[in-house]
Amino acid sequence: MHISLKKICLLSLCGMGLAIQVQAQKVELDNELSKSKLSVTNDTTARKIEFGANLNQGSFSTNWTGGGVNSVALGLFFNALSLNKKGVHSWRNDFQSQYGIVKNKGQESRKNIDKIYFDSKYNRELSEHWSLFGNFNFLSQFGKGFEYVSEDGAPEYRKHVSGLFSPAYLTEAIGIEYKPVPYFFVDFAPAALRQTIVIDKNIQESVPTNYGVPFNKKIRNEVGIIQLVANFDKDIAKDVNLKFRYLVYTSYNKNILTDKKEFNGDHRFDASINAKIAKYFNVNLSAILVYDKDQHANVQFAQGLGVGFLYQIK
Repeated sequence: MHISLKKICLLSLCGMGLAIQVQAQKVELDNELSKSKLSVTNDTTARKIEFGANLNQGSFSTNWTGGGVNSVALGLFFNALSLNKKGVHSWRNDFQSQYGIVKNKGQESRKNIDKIYFDSKYNRELSEHWSLFGNFNFLSQFGKGFEYVSEDGAPEYRKHVSGLFSPAYLTEAIGIEYKPVPYFFVDFAPAALRQTIVIDKNIQESVPTNYGVPFNKKIRNEVGIIQLVANFDKDIAKDVNLKFRYLVYTSYNKNILTDKKEFNGDHRFDASINAKIAKYFNVNLSAILVYDKDQHANVQFAQGLGVGFLYQIK
């Protein structure tokens, strides 16, 4: 599908204040549900904005023998993507945000998803499949997060474990990109810097590692030995899209608990399947795997299934 943009557009990335000037060009948008893919040819400028809500509810009668807890969950999301390509130069900006809460009977409301993600990348083509890139990436969350604990039959209490900019991750990288097909690329960065930010000093009371940030500081700087990102985004059937992103960041830094320098390999894998079931409705299944010793000694896993409203502006 081709869309002609004949005037300058202002793209608001959820308060990031990013203004992008665009001119009339041709754009190919293969998939309406993909949050992060624009397939383009030659010089082009494109934008894509989407927002929506997912609602999940479950209830059981008092004599339901299978067990269960009455619950209701609401999730909201806002995503924006822009691409500007001229000759061998291209600039891509991707903003994603999600926030959701769940209310189980007998418990107070709790958040079940919270994400702020922004990625900005410049590419200069070297050949059909290879290019140099410079990249800036930000990851954090909106609200306070708690771990709910109950010990020896005592009433449940909560521990404050996260919040806005607590932690937050800034990553800057330069390297080379290999893109054999429009829906898949691999970024290899032999030079990468990362800042871990924890502005709330109270979090270290619940998180002994303080996410790797020294207790008397708010920012930890790391020099990456290698950073690798693999990104896949493709329609695998009509109105069904599969997307995944794998990141590994390797550094050599001092362990905040042992005070010894060691190699660290941080891994994060995000995957989602989106299926459009009507003009303004979709089904989304997502999963996240994280292995970061500054957060937890074991692998972390999160999974979500949502059905809800989706509206797009292109």
